[in-house]
Amino acid sequence: MPDADLVRSIHRKYTAVLMDLDERGTRRWAAAEAMSLGWGGITAVAKATGLSRSTIQIGVAELKAGQTLDPGRQRRPGGGRKSREVEQPKLQRALERLVESGTRGDPMSPLRWTIKSTRALARELRRQNFQVGSTKVGELLKDMGYSLQSNRKTIEGRQHPDRNAQFEFIARRAKWQAKNGQPAISVDTKKKEVLGNLKNSGRVFRKSKQPLKVETHDVPKQELGKAIPYGVYDLQHNEAVVSVGISHDTAQFAVATILLWWRKLGRKRFPKGKRLLVTADCGGSNSPRTRLWRLELQRLANVTGLTIEICHYPPGTSKWNKIEHSLFCHITRNWQGVPLETLEIVVNLIAATRTTTGLEVHAWLDEKDYPLKIKVSDVDLEAVNIHRNRFHGEWNYEIRPQA
Repeated sequence: MPDADLVRSIHRKYTAVLMDLDERGTRRWAAAEAMSLGWGGITAVAKATGLSRSTIQIGVAELKAGQTLDPGRQRRPGGGRKSREVEQPKLQRALERLVESGTRGDPMSPLRWTIKSTRALARELRRQNFQVGSTKVGELLKDMGYSLQSNRKTIEGRQHPDRNAQFEFIARRAKWQAKNGQPAISVDTKKKEVLGNLKNSGRVFRKSKQPLKVETHDVPKQELGKAIPYGVYDLQHNEAVVSVGISHDTAQFAVATILLWWRKLGRKRFPKGKRLLVTADCGGSNSPRTRLWRLELQRLANVTGLTIEICHYPPGTSKWNKIEHSLFCHITRNWQGVPLETLEIVVNLIAATRTTTGLEVHAWLDEKDYPLKIKVSDVDLEAVNIHRNRFHGEWNYEIRPQA
C-alpha cells in the first residue's frame, strides 16, 4: 500500500494543476508523476487522483515512446471508443425502417401504432439486440435528414373540372353587381362556441405570473349552452352583420340573418337594390341540396321584393369564401385568450371587431328557436320560383319573388 502522506502530497499537486489540464495533459502529468516515483508509482498516483491504472499506463507508454499529438487532439487518430453506427453497421438501416413504417403505412411494424419518440425508437432497437440510447437515436435521425414536423393541410381531394371556372363566374357576377349598384354578400356559419369559463386559444397582456384561471376540463355545461355565429359580409362596403343564435344552425336561421342584414344595413346602403347576390359554401345550413334553404330564400324574396341570386363555391373550397378571410379570422383574433363565458361577452367581442382596413361589424343576439328536421313537401318545393343558370345550375340559380 502506498504511504498515506505520499498520496496526500500527490493529491495536493494534482488539484493545484487540474483546472489547467485537458484529457491529454492530465494523463501525461499523472504518468510523469508515477515515473518519478518509480516502483509503486502508478498505484500511488491512481489512488491520489482517482484516475484508472490503465489511463496512467497509457500515459507512461506515450512518454516512453515519445509520441506527440496534433494541437487540439486528446488521443491519436483512431483512438477511443468507436461510434455506435460503426460498431453496429446495421443500426442506421434498422432505425430507418422503424421511422419509415409510420409514413408508408407498414401494418407489420412494431411501432406502427405508437408515438415514435427517440425513447420508443431506442427501446425497440434494443429489443432487436442493438446497443443504443435515445440521445444517439436523435443524433442519427438528424444525420439521416429527419426532423420533427407537424401535418400540413395541402391535399384538397379530387378537384372538380370546373372549379376555377366557377370562381371566375362568381367574380364576374360580383363585379356586375358592384357596377350596377346592386348588393353582393358572402355568408357562412362560424364555428360554434361552447360557453363557460373555458380555455380560449391565444394570449392577452396581464400582470406577470397572473394568468386568467379557467377550468381544467373543457366539459360543456348544458345550462350555459352554446353560441352559433352566422355572418353576412358586404363585399362592397367591408361591413358585416353577425347573428349569434342559441338554437340550431338551420336554413331558417341563415336566411333570418340575411333578412336582418337587409333591414338593418342593406336597404340603406343600396336604396335602389333590386337584385341580391349571395355567395355561399356548398354545405351546412346554406347547402343547395337543402330543401328548406330554397324555401326560406323564396320567403326572403317575397318579403324584400328582391331577386335573390345564389352562387355556391365548389365542394371542398370553403376556405376561399370571402367571409372567412375578411371577417371570421378577425373575430377570432379579437377574442383570443378571453374565456367566452356568456352570450353577452360573445356578442360584444364580435361587435368590437375592427381592422386597419376599416372593417365594421354589427352583432345581435337571436334567441329564437330554429327546430331541426323541418319537412318541406314536394308541393311547396315546386312552388319555389327558381331559375337555374345554364352554367352549373346546381351551383348558380336565382329565386324571384312570387307574383
